[in-house]
Amino acid sequence: MQVFLPDSEATAHLGRALAVTRPRPAIVHLQGDLGAGKSTLARALLRALGVEGPVRSPTYTLVERYPVEGGEAWHLDLYRIGDAGELDFLGLDGDEAVLWLVEWPERGRAALPPPDLTAWLQLEGEGRALRLQAHGARGEAWLAALQAGGYLRGLSVI
Repeated sequence: MQVFLPDSEATAHLGRALAVTRPRPAIVHLQGDLGAGKSTLARALLRALGVEGPVRSPTYTLVERYPVEGGEAWHLDLYRIGDAGELDFLGLDGDEAVLWLVEWPERGRAALPPPDLTAWLQLEGEGRALRLQAHGARGEAWLAALQAGGYLRGLSVI
């Protein structure tokens, strides 16, 4: 599935749609160049799950944890790690997280659970082009719920 996000409101709309339809647990790999909008999409999704206060990019901390209904949402930014083994020092216990949002997952792939959904973002004019790919039955059901529930209404699905 491909979606064009012309502005931050469209990104927030998609974040809300992903939050409403997400399975539990859910793992999302966010891919794209620096400045492509990975953190913006993660922030929108977290806000839609009720996270209040600052939603920081975990560029330097590597992981930010947020309380959400049913557990924790984890936002990871692995840009600064040199080896997947470094994730062992973060003390990530997958049983605590009901949502993983992982930026730069290729840098920690061996130490990460497989994604349900991969979101590729790239700059396109003033907006962003987003491609969502499902992995496994849970990811396929997630995309089907997005489409069937009318949650993408108002967005430019390509």
